[in-house]
Amino acid sequence: MKLERVEIVHVAIPLVTPFRTSFGTMTTKDTFLLHVVTDAGEGWSEFAADPEPLYCSEFVAGAEIVLRDFLLPRVAGLPGLTAAAVAPAVAKVKGHELAKAALETAVLDAELRSYGMPLAVYLGAVRERVPAGVSVGIKESLPALLDDVERYLAEGYVRIKLKIEPGWDVEPVRAVRERFGDGLPLQVDANTAYTLADADHLRRLDEFGLLLIEEPLEENNLYGHARLQGRLSTPVCLDESLHNARDTASAIAMDACRVVNVKPARVGGYLEARRVHDVAHAHGVPVWCGGMLETGIGRAPNLALAALPGFTLPGDTSASSRYFAADITEPFVLEDGHLPVPRTPGIGVEPLPEALRRFTLRREDLYVG
Repeated sequence: MKLERVEIVHVAIPLVTPFRTSFGTMTTKDTFLLHVVTDAGEGWSEFAADPEPLYCSEFVAGAEIVLRDFLLPRVAGLPGLTAAAVAPAVAKVKGHELAKAALETAVLDAELRSYGMPLAVYLGAVRERVPAGVSVGIKESLPALLDDVERYLAEGYVRIKLKIEPGWDVEPVRAVRERFGDGLPLQVDANTAYTLADADHLRRLDEFGLLLIEEPLEENNLYGHARLQGRLSTPVCLDESLHNARDTASAIAMDACRVVNVKPARVGGYLEARRVHDVAHAHGVPVWCGGMLETGIGRAPNLALAALPGFTLPGDTSASSRYFAADITEPFVLEDGHLPVPRTPGIGVEPLPEALRRFTLRREDLYVG
């Protein structure tokens, strides 16, 4: 393929309810879509981070600069552009995995559409639908939390994840367990909110039979997570600390994690995400697909990834209605606790023109060949 044009589409979509984590509270999904046009077809992707560098160092305005000034010039002149060629071409640019992932995914979408191949087939998916979990943010009260969990279970979600932080951890978990029983698949996500000095406190969560505790300590602290895992019976799951398959192998070897959360954007795209899956699967470590409050453009390829054989735990690939009253694609609808894996070429979805117009803040060409 030859690159002809790359367009950025900045969108802002209101969330149905505010979503609070230890990083802060989101009321709108404010990000950009990347639209790639090649001589063989077109592709779409979604930048996964936020306007502020809180979840990670990347943010919307910065990613636009990195794409325009550093990444696109390195791929624009490739004689045969493919998704597999993107990572080697941009390797000298340090970091910026989420920006790289947006570019690689849009190129991959265009490439697979030209072949008539679904992403799920390309990745090696073994399922036609995947179980859906739901992430529940920090609430103002325990009754509000219990109401939300009850509603999500009534909608059919098969796993509940609770966001926690110091002061909102043991009691919310206890309340959910007492209300909904020990049979509920339940896990917690700390988003790096604790330190190793909190180990004795976090050990209080062991009595609740959790699936895992996600990223309890600061990012990239594999040694600290290994020390913590040695003091907990609850499996530690790493998210922010795993940037590639090499990190994943190191974390597993150190016993810094016993579960892996794969977020394709965080590791630089779906090709590296598949390698992370392969490493964990080879070591018998359960894998699940995390979420970043994606629109349908980001949710569709995540579902394809989550259909790989090593994804044995329900992920955060919730239905569109969990976050948005109206999505920019055809909505993903929960059925019997599962979501369908897209089976049409590429990522399997495109923006709906009217919805895209409704939520677009601006459009700009980053590259014109």
